[in-house]
Amino acid sequence: MSIIAIDLLSTSFTLAVFGKSGRIFEKQKFDITSLNGPQVSHFIQKQINATVKKFKGQPLQIKSVGIGVPGIYYSKTGTVWAPNIPGWESYPLKKDLNYLLIDENIKTKIASKRTCDILGEKWQGAAKNTRNAIFLSVGNGIGAGVLIDGRTLYGHNDIVGAAGWLTSSTHYKDEFKGTGFLESLASWKGILKKIIDYTKTKNYKGKLKNIPAQKLTINDLIIAYEENDPAAKKIINESIKLWGTAAANLISLFNPEVLIFGGALFGPTLKFLDKIKAEAEKWAQPISMVGVKFCGSKLGEDAGLYGAGFLALKKF
Repeated sequence: MSIIAIDLLSTSFTLAVFGKSGRIFEKQKFDITSLNGPQVSHFIQKQINATVKKFKGQPLQIKSVGIGVPGIYYSKTGTVWAPNIPGWESYPLKKDLNYLLIDENIKTKIASKRTCDILGEKWQGAAKNTRNAIFLSVGNGIGAGVLIDGRTLYGHNDIVGAAGWLTSSTHYKDEFKGTGFLESLASWKGILKKIIDYTKTKNYKGKLKNIPAQKLTINDLIIAYEENDPAAKKIINESIKLWGTAAANLISLFNPEVLIFGGALFGPTLKFLDKIKAEAEKWAQPISMVGVKFCGSKLGEDAGLYGAGFLALKKF
């Protein structure tokens, strides 16, 4: 027996075939940059169908499919809100997949990517031996997967973990409405906007000014920081404070054993984890703070993929 796991992002998705032990038998990545709306779903269905047929009649025959989506999965309606995929403001993904797999007697399970991130770490990663853990993902967006007392939290409308809306300010700006305070300032999109704004100032002569905005990466920012570039120092120090206060809020609210940092920026910014922890110590509930471990994801970019796999395996 085996299962299909899919980690869906806004521009690509990874499909893997897992065994019950967590072993990956097959793994592929697909680009969906040029697709939107039903096209994305149809392409996913095509790859699922091909994989099911490939393993049919074998000992590793597919029994279940798990999918993590970059947004909100509404379990009551089977629809997905994924604003970074055009046409997925309320997309009926569950209906599509049920129709595809009904003759194969294959069940599908869907959850938000942040839920899959924490499930993946619980199954095979940094939260493996814990019952209380949070996965804080920072990339183009910011979200938190929350595991409390051995259970993943979902909430009234499946929106638990929208950490991009955490705030450490009382000064409201209209730009916060769409993505929230934290995500507007401390996600890669927010950080990139700051870099562009700084490099446009007349007094700034640093190396970031010479890199086209569309080619800038977090590694460019870190290198500039290490070379004492004033813009890079200011932007990263601001981000450390924002990530640290966000961590403090999560620790005070949920009292986790482990706070796991993942997503596209952690990676590279894990080198600042001690500084983020020092910032969190200023603000967090002190007893909770003493008891929590800060660490990076053990699964890296595959945390959501493993979580989608675990989601599919839970029925067994």
